[in-house]
Amino acid sequence: MSVGAPMTLPDARVVVLVRQGCHLCDDALAIVLTVCARVGATWTSVDVDSEAQLRDQYTDHVPVTFVDGEQLSLWFVHEARLSAALA
Repeated sequence: MSVGAPMTLPDARVVVLVRQGCHLCDDALAIVLTVCARVGATWTSVDVDSEAQLRDQYTDHVPVTFVDGEQLSLWFVHEARLSAALA
């Protein structure tokens, strides 16, 4: 995949790009889990180090949260904003 090519996200309403050992990622995942359980939305996380394009594009800018394929947040997930995006 070339640099700048659209990346393919997993088939889930909410996708969170994370990295092992990232405390902000742990915080974001806790919020995503809570909100998605409440509204019945599917979610998954992807380690940015699992794919060169993700690692190159996001480097240390994790977590990154997508809803329905559109980037919602960078570094922090706000519960109210995520809930509104899933409504």
